[in-house]
Amino acid sequence: MSILDRIARSLTLIVALFLVAACSQSDDSAGVAVDTSMDSLVTAEWLSEHLDDPDLVVLDCTVLVEPSGDGGFSVVNGRAHYENGHIPTAGFADLMGDLSDAESPIQFAVPTPERFAAAMSALGISDDSRVVLYDASGSAWAARVWWMLRWIGFDQAALLDGGLAAWTAQGQTLSTEPVKRPAGTLTVALRPELIVDKAEVLAAIGDDSVSIIDALSEGQYRGDMSMYARPGHIAGASNVPMMSLLDETGRYRPLDELDGLLAGDRDTRSITYCGGGIAASANAFVMTRLGYKDVAVYAASLQEWAADPSLPMEVE
Repeated sequence: MSILDRIARSLTLIVALFLVAACSQSDDSAGVAVDTSMDSLVTAEWLSEHLDDPDLVVLDCTVLVEPSGDGGFSVVNGRAHYENGHIPTAGFADLMGDLSDAESPIQFAVPTPERFAAAMSALGISDDSRVVLYDASGSAWAARVWWMLRWIGFDQAALLDGGLAAWTAQGQTLSTEPVKRPAGTLTVALRPELIVDKAEVLAAIGDDSVSIIDALSEGQYRGDMSMYARPGHIAGASNVPMMSLLDETGRYRPLDELDGLLAGDRDTRSITYCGGGIAASANAFVMTRLGYKDVAVYAASLQEWAADPSLPMEVE
């Protein structure tokens, strides 16, 4: 099974580049200016060259989808996978732990901004840090963390293009050493418009000034298959499957190809969704890289929407 096939299988089951973020700092102890610019999508080569930069925080965001033994599948915390081998210096960002709201019935529900900022601070992130995020399943999990960082006002984060597979394909080593950074200080400058609830999505239906984009597979969008309470898609939504954004190696396609897939109006409001806001975050990441100015993620997605029979859905 190819890398892309494995990624597609995992993402289908669980859910069912941005302008350059750059900063220039100086090394006060040496008195020499240091170039700390970083794109929002970095290669394994770039990361290997900058891995020891003192301001760089690397985080593994892996969540796994595994057979459950009854013909189904279960979502598994990626911590054990991380402990078996991760990029050297990388900490573990726990999307099934303190990066989600455990009290919500929605899996991967967004925590409060303050709780999220505290969890990321505990991983060593400060306001002047740079952060590289990756996972073992095509970068969608990492994109969710990237989007939440952007939500609280932190823009100095990037995804590792191709994730862990790209790192190992380059011949880079993995580490089993635990990583514990000193806690950082991360402040919140919330952008509440980046994550929306069902009320805003409902209001967007029929509003020509807002585009609703389904990031699930074409089959799920049409209603041929469903992992949620009802098949199909949110009424009026178009379909841009998250997997269409990746090439056969699991890396993001070139920007000109992505631009052709996402042919919407960059100046108007766009809302992305999927099953639990994971694949939708990858779509939002790409749209932001392409210069879309007003993108939001419906984080609860079909977990919430399909379970409420009063909310309109369509099948094709």
